[in-house]
Amino acid sequence: MEYTIKKLGSWLFLIGICVAVLVGLIFGVGQAMNANLTDFEAPLGIVVAVLGFLVGILSFFALGAVTQEKIPTFLIASIILIGLAIAVSQTTWIFGSFRELAPLFTNITQYLAIFIAPAAIILVVRSLWDAAKTQEPTQ
Repeated sequence: MEYTIKKLGSWLFLIGICVAVLVGLIFGVGQAMNANLTDFEAPLGIVVAVLGFLVGILSFFALGAVTQEKIPTFLIASIILIGLAIAVSQTTWIFGSFRELAPLFTNITQYLAIFIAPAAIILVVRSLWDAAKTQEPTQ
C-alpha cells in the first residue's frame, strides 16, 4: 500500500509540473495573441495549487516525491523559482528584443510557482517541526 501511495505522489508531482507548464503556455500564447482567457485563469490556478497541496501533503508524511533527504534541496529550488516568477512578472526589459517570449516565460514561471508554493509551505512546516523536535536522551 505504501509503495502505491509513493508512486501516486511521484505521479502527482510529474502531472503537476506538466499541467503548470501547459497552463502557462496556454495563457502565455493567449496573452501574446491578445485573446481574452481571463475567465479560465482562476479555476486553472486553483487546480494547479491543489495539485501542489496534494504533493506537499504526501511529502509531509514521507509518501511523496520529495523525501526527507531532498527537502532542503526542494526548498532552495522553491525559493529560486518563486523569486524568478516574481522578478519576471515585474520586468519585461530582460527579454530585450525577444518581447514575444515575455508572456510565455512569465506565465510558465508563475504557474510553476503556484504549483510549488503550497508544497513548499507544507514542507517548511515539516522542516521546522523536525528541527524543533527534542531528541530522546541516550544513556
